[in-house]
Amino acid sequence: MNIIIIEDEKPSARRLQRMLENLDLSTEVMLHSVEESINWFQINNHPDLIFLDIQLSDGLSFEIFETLEIKSAIIFTTAYDEYALQAFKLNSIDYLLKPIDEDDLAKAVKKYQERIPQKQAVTLDFNDIKKLLVNPIDRDYKKRFSVKVGQHLKLISIDDIECFYSENKGTYLHTNEGRNYLLDTTLELLENELDPQTFFRINRKFFVNINAIKDMVSYTNSRLQIKLNSYKDDDVIVARERVKDFKAWLE
Repeated sequence: MNIIIIEDEKPSARRLQRMLENLDLSTEVMLHSVEESINWFQINNHPDLIFLDIQLSDGLSFEIFETLEIKSAIIFTTAYDEYALQAFKLNSIDYLLKPIDEDDLAKAVKKYQERIPQKQAVTLDFNDIKKLLVNPIDRDYKKRFSVKVGQHLKLISIDDIECFYSENKGTYLHTNEGRNYLLDTTLELLENELDPQTFFRINRKFFVNINAIKDMVSYTNSRLQIKLNSYKDDDVIVARERVKDFKAWLE
């Protein structure tokens, strides 16, 4: 069985490798980012089974499947016990919650091995999994954010937020009034907290509110530049690989 591990935390990857060795399974390839994984898949035969972390150092792992068609079976590994993860079993072999338990790992591998004779290893459907991540059934999305202003806490309604962005390792929200506030979170965590009907991640640094878009202009390399109502910087650019999904989101 040909197995690879995609995990941005190298100690976690090595621990999983040792646990697999205890099950008499060898893993010679360990990848640590979206970019590295894409480059590897483009020049190598795809493995039978992938242990796949959801959040990697340079983005969410399903970005890999926006670029490539991966036919390998998937066992997800994640530190986030979200409701949507339960539904991953419809499209993958299993998911394992970190820290990974040896018995759970053995059961997941056995589940994969039992599917081999019937050729039932499931191909990952990126669109279905993306929908589960951002739009699970009966999901309650954030209605407001609390921000610190001096010694005080201020509540800001989601309706008053034009965009979220990252800068200098910080995550900020920008309001309709043109104010910026530092948040104690990351854009990756916001991915599961924002209503995808209203907010779209146009690149690795920005989520924009559909109601705050004033104009859209063609930009270099088949990208789009977004003009918001009060956010005045020119760096609100839809990444080339996100343009198609962004246009579909607008409809």
